[in-house]
Amino acid sequence: MNRPTPDSTAPVVRSLYEQQVKIYPRAVSGVFARWRWAMVWLTQLFFYGMPWLQWNGRQALLFDLDERRFYVLGLVLQPQDFIYLAALLVISALALFFFTAIAGRLWCGYACPQTVYTELFLWLERVTEGDRSARMRLDAQPWTPAKLARKGSKQALWIGLALLTGFTFVGYFTPIRELPAALMVPAESPWLWFWVFFYGFATYGNAGFMREQVCKYMCPYARFQSALIDMDSLVIAYDSARGEPRGSRGKKVEFQAKGLGSCVDCTLCVQVCPTGIDIRNGLQNECIACAACIDVCDDVMDKMGYDRGLIRYTSGNAVAQGWTARQMLRRVWRPRVLIYGALLMLVTGAWLWSLTHRHDVQAVLIKDRGSLARQVGQGAVENTYRLQLTNSQEQPRRFTLQVQGVPGLRIDSDTALTVQATASVALPVRLVLPAGEAARLAGQSLRVVLLVTPENAGPADAVQVDASFIVPR
Repeated sequence: MNRPTPDSTAPVVRSLYEQQVKIYPRAVSGVFARWRWAMVWLTQLFFYGMPWLQWNGRQALLFDLDERRFYVLGLVLQPQDFIYLAALLVISALALFFFTAIAGRLWCGYACPQTVYTELFLWLERVTEGDRSARMRLDAQPWTPAKLARKGSKQALWIGLALLTGFTFVGYFTPIRELPAALMVPAESPWLWFWVFFYGFATYGNAGFMREQVCKYMCPYARFQSALIDMDSLVIAYDSARGEPRGSRGKKVEFQAKGLGSCVDCTLCVQVCPTGIDIRNGLQNECIACAACIDVCDDVMDKMGYDRGLIRYTSGNAVAQGWTARQMLRRVWRPRVLIYGALLMLVTGAWLWSLTHRHDVQAVLIKDRGSLARQVGQGAVENTYRLQLTNSQEQPRRFTLQVQGVPGLRIDSDTALTVQATASVALPVRLVLPAGEAARLAGQSLRVVLLVTPENAGPADAVQVDASFIVPR
């Protein structure tokens, strides 16, 4: 019987997408693992605890979008204080540049929310399903009541943590002590429920399922970090000169006599990596500098009786040229790091000085464009303005108004007013120039200064607002 020959001209269908291989990170202990968990505790105690902290009878940290006010401990920031947020973003960028130039992706490995919540979700996964090998066996098994119970309990814990995270995040924008009662009336708070579920779902998806995919494909930091580091930056590196050629061996084997390096090829450094890379292939974009491979490799070196540091924090030049730790650290403070550090200190200092010397009264005087100037009475000239006055203190305050700059100019409206706590008022201000002075200054645009003085305050505490007074011909 003749078999049909395959048609060599038939089209071959190939997928353009690589199949995702599930990563099962193995638990690890060591110095850097303890640092990571310390950062998890520190960041999450702040995140979950800060909304409940009270200050002057209100939430200490609250971004009240409805009232357009931000409360940061004793500070009350108004919409016109947005410049401070912009400056804070600049400071954050400079800090990222500074620390990346020194030691690579420290932010990613220890403080990034994606890393922190992935660590928490992995811990819950280990509690319910076991460590790496147990999870792999469980996934390979058919569905049974025991497997369903383990998977279901993991999902329940994940969903609970995700919803708690979403609830807490919304609590930074809606007073968290009032949030539970507001959520109990869904018909009156649909947006609150939406945002709780939205941020909970984002946490659940990113930390529970996407995990390393966020770091590898969605986060732009991995792409531009290569522009921030150089051969003197401290990164996690495998010492190939010492480790190669790798190979398994007994603990008592004289590996050097057999031509082997220190690497026993146990692949534990790959098993503990949350992004699934092999650090022995060199520094890669996917490396988030969590240092799990350092901890597990040092543990293997201790068991084999070898020196630690086969995988370690080092620099490209230190590995290539065999530098000592002192020589390597001396190169850390190089020109680019000093420039980043100087800019960071300068901008941070200016930001803090401006924030601490910020006036708690803000005034804006806007000319009435509908009527630049008009004659009133017997030749007197009147200009009308709109005064926007903001009180950033958390108690009501009284203010008095005065005008300077032109002899005889007076305020023909209320010169005393009260502004409630953390509130803004808008009121008309009429300035009148007597007829004699108006005739003498006809056709000129004059500079005047409106003084807004808080009650029981001296002239030095007055807010000065410049404006122009137009005298028609």
